[in-house]
Amino acid sequence: MKKYLIAGSLLALMFSCKYKDQEPEKMLAVQLAPPLPLTKQKAPVVNDVKFAPPVVKPDAEADAKVVDNEDATASTVVKDTSKKIIKQGDIRFEAKNISATRKVLLNTLGKLGGYADEDNQSLSSDSGRKEYNIKARIPAKNFDAFIEAVSSSASRIDYRHISVSDVTSEYIDMKTRLNNQKVLEATYIGLLKKASKMKDILDIEEKITDTRTEIESEQGQLNMMSKQIAYSTLDMTFYTRAIEHETGTTAGYRLSTAFSEGWAMLQALFYAVITLWPLEILAIGILILVRGWRRRRKVLAAQK
Repeated sequence: MKKYLIAGSLLALMFSCKYKDQEPEKMLAVQLAPPLPLTKQKAPVVNDVKFAPPVVKPDAEADAKVVDNEDATASTVVKDTSKKIIKQGDIRFEAKNISATRKVLLNTLGKLGGYADEDNQSLSSDSGRKEYNIKARIPAKNFDAFIEAVSSSASRIDYRHISVSDVTSEYIDMKTRLNNQKVLEATYIGLLKKASKMKDILDIEEKITDTRTEIESEQGQLNMMSKQIAYSTLDMTFYTRAIEHETGTTAGYRLSTAFSEGWAMLQALFYAVITLWPLEILAIGILILVRGWRRRRKVLAAQK
């Protein structure tokens, strides 16, 4: 047994010595060996794998943002159902200088984004008093400010009346009818493209014509109502009790004034005489009767 152990140990020692002698040669051979061609190299398996982007689930804040966006969209749609108000008013007042008052009011009206729809002037033939009538259109948001400006320009207000009308339901109904008519028109146009018989084509075209007439009518009424809502109306009438005329102290001015006043008095007297023509005819008739009665009385007295 000992012989086998000794023989095995000797063989192991011989092999280890032989391996140590050949190891440097093997290492040198590995370093001098040419590299393998690139075509023979295999790509790693990792490069062939395609990675999908990670799926991120929305958190609570993202959900809240989505809800806010939906609410904003809903509020945008509901804007058409907001209150539609029409404001109208009329005022009559006295002003010390109506020419200056007119300029101030028109200037204020322009600054507030409004305009004069009508601007009329009249002069009383009896008193010579000048009067202005202006129909103003003001943006609804500036209506109250313009009312205050007009009131501050008056020396005395005879009356002031303001009316406010809520036309929200009428506006929504009118717009709904208009949209329904447009949908109906589109339906008829679609049927017209599919129609093949002449009778069907003529019937559909007649329906389209009637629908378009309704659309134009509804659109016109809606435009008028929208204008009344956007621009309020104020009818202003102002006057002065004093007669406005030029003043002067020169002799020529006084002479011309005397002639004009005398001519005006003569015209007034002439028109007054013409106006009293029924009384004049009655007086002439009474005078003729009295003279005839006196003549007959004289004749009877002479016969006696």
